Amino acid sequence: MTESITTDRRATERQTPERRRQPREPFVEFQDVFKKYGPKAVLRGATLKVYRGEVLVILGGSGTGKSVTLRHMLGLEAPDSGRVFVEEEDITDLPEEDLYRVRKKFGMLFQSGALFDSMTVFENVAFPLREHTDMSEDEIARAVREKLELVHLPNTEHLMPVDLSGGMRKRVGLARSIVLDPQVILYDEPTTGLDPITSQKINELIVDLQTKLSVTSVVVTHDIQSAFSVGDRIAFLNQGVFEWVGTMDAARDSDHPKLREFLKASAVVAAQPSK
Repeated sequence: MTESITTDRRATERQTPERRRQPREPFVEFQDVFKKYGPKAVLRGATLKVYRGEVLVILGGSGTGKSVTLRHMLGLEAPDSGRVFVEEEDITDLPEEDLYRVRKKFGMLFQSGALFDSMTVFENVAFPLREHTDMSEDEIARAVREKLELVHLPNTEHLMPVDLSGGMRKRVGLARSIVLDPQVILYDEPTTGLDPITSQKINELIVDLQTKLSVTSVVVTHDIQSAFSVGDRIAFLNQGVFEWVGTMDAARDSDHPKLREFLKASAVVAAQPSK
């Protein structure tokens, strides 16, 4: 495999012998999930386990069903057939009031950051606390400051989204996604639209939060550098099926033809100089 893929082994190094020996408990599980939109089949028997405490990278090309997978984890979409479990609870047919309880276990960083442009940074991060808790304003202020410091944005509460760079917007969105102390963080293309240096800072932040918050993370991306910087395992999604799932080292050495083709093509594109 190419040097650009093999150079970063930090994800593997995070897997200490003690961690690898521990029994793995699935936090989210898909069992033979199918989903169609009109005549278009997006998920075609997707089966996957996301283990508690890991960083799982869902890798695949555009339009392969990666974001649809995240929506199923949150209960925002229901499969046409198959089952989805969260902490061994079957959420497939849960009514909306019960899905709300399940969704509180998750934080979500959207591809765009999804900030409210008319609100300050403080108001954006505080929004979930005001919507879903009875915290006092002093408690909200402390929580907002704490989360902004975690994403390396202290003293930015007064700024408006228009004042922020793309990377800063992503970090504010991340602060908002963790302000309710979720058990799982879902990242939808966290480095899309960012320059390489800013992308690497976001990757380092994902790893940092994983350690500090002891959460489970699912990172959806087609960015090979990001995948190998942050992941413990890769789930390769192709034509609506998780065709290959394994560790980062195993992915480098895999003889799965589609995975090898994807990694090789992505590495070549990443290595080309920008015009």
